[in-house]
Amino acid sequence: MFQSLLTRRYLTSKVMPLLASAAVMLSVAMELITWSVMGGFLEQLIQSGRTLMGDVEITRPQRGFPHYEELMAALEADEWVVAASPTIDAFALVKLNAQQVRGCQIKGIDPESLDRVTGFFDTLYWVPRDEPMPRDKERKDPRLDPEKRETFEMLEDLGRNLYGIDVTTQSNRPQAVLGIEVFGKRGLRDPAGFVTDDFVFLPGFDVTLNVLPIDTSGGFLEPVARKLQIGNEFSSNIYEIDSQTIYVPLAFLQDMLKMDEAERVEQTGPIEFIYDDDGNPIGTKRPESVGVVPARVTSMLVRGGDDVPLEDLRARIEQIYHEFAQTKDDMPSVGLVDILTWEDRNATLIGAIKKETGLVLFIFGIISLTSVFLVLAIFWSMISERTKDIGILRALGASGPGVAWLWVRYGLIIGVVGSILGVCLAYLVITNINAIHNWLGEAFGIAIWDPSVYYFTEIPEDFSPMKAVIIGLAGIVSCGLGALIPAWRAARMDPVKALRFE
Repeated sequence: MFQSLLTRRYLTSKVMPLLASAAVMLSVAMELITWSVMGGFLEQLIQSGRTLMGDVEITRPQRGFPHYEELMAALEADEWVVAASPTIDAFALVKLNAQQVRGCQIKGIDPESLDRVTGFFDTLYWVPRDEPMPRDKERKDPRLDPEKRETFEMLEDLGRNLYGIDVTTQSNRPQAVLGIEVFGKRGLRDPAGFVTDDFVFLPGFDVTLNVLPIDTSGGFLEPVARKLQIGNEFSSNIYEIDSQTIYVPLAFLQDMLKMDEAERVEQTGPIEFIYDDDGNPIGTKRPESVGVVPARVTSMLVRGGDDVPLEDLRARIEQIYHEFAQTKDDMPSVGLVDILTWEDRNATLIGAIKKETGLVLFIFGIISLTSVFLVLAIFWSMISERTKDIGILRALGASGPGVAWLWVRYGLIIGVVGSILGVCLAYLVITNINAIHNWLGEAFGIAIWDPSVYYFTEIPEDFSPMKAVIIGLAGIVSCGLGALIPAWRAARMDPVKALRFE
């Protein structure tokens, strides 16, 4: 009973224990916010890898591989595979006008199959909306305007088909879907909501692509330039993708890169001499063999079932590809293609983020140990002030362990109070971290999170109850450890000397 009474009295009558609780609160909040943001960054990175390329990719850069439609059918026939989609990846110089020219990653795609693998249709930006974006408080977004709904439905259709009406000539032509940041519109338009009225609306403009084809032997051919209409834009919320990627129809890019189906004429067999009417030889020729070079792609993206282990899926796809390649003479063998999971594709960055997260948590953990020494110093000082009180307790029959438990209990209560407040503070900050960042930008012009540096357009967060419990328990334990030495000192006090203390 005396322990409860004294703990409550000491806790409420002195300002130092409250400062100790505040220190614990800040330490817990700091560690939990750091872990949640870094963990959210890692989780969003992992999810973005799967969203952009599915689970597994079969790829042979530049030269590509043929018979992709038959390979796609063979893959989708397997019970572990949900969908597959052929793509072509190439680098191109992209020109919007005389002043805006830049290099981009061009992806030739089949929109419908790509949507089954990656959810491509969900990333289209210029589509009708019924609800405003989070920061669009004044509903400035033109996609909300009922009078423009038909226009945005048309743009959505252009983005889904990559083919449709030319706004100038009213004839059908191929369309391009650009990343929302390809021509540097950040600051004017934000995927989280419109920040200003002065945004650039690109659908309807023409864009020129310049690519350098490569033949089947790996040699360079003449550069090719083509114009497409911008049918729509997409926003994946990953700045690096949104600023460097353009989607075009698969057949269109195959034609530009000379990867479409073509007739092949070869001269084979023995030489045949040609004679004139008088029997004099006038030349030679070889018999011609006419064949067809099948169209090629550089990648096949594959989505597996949610319950299929990633490595098992990769092994199954490798087996399917090997068996398929053996039936085609012109298919490259397994050793000539790369079969990678989305984790393999992002292994370097994922590994770096994991190590960085561990290092940052370790450093903040060392900093948070100051709460141990803070509690130790406060309790040491309080025991010096309460020496006479301790002597009275011992004289009245309180045991040494009982007195020690009084101070340890006191430290644990400070830890509990500080940890609970720290977890609550961290939760408020984490769940509103983008709103806080936006407020800092509007009020003080402070922009901490630059999408061009940090990969994603918004600050990722991943508040986990398990993380909160771990950090909270660490805060409580640190306070208990800080109280141990002062408690041991109080338990060893001689009651007679303590009563004589002034």
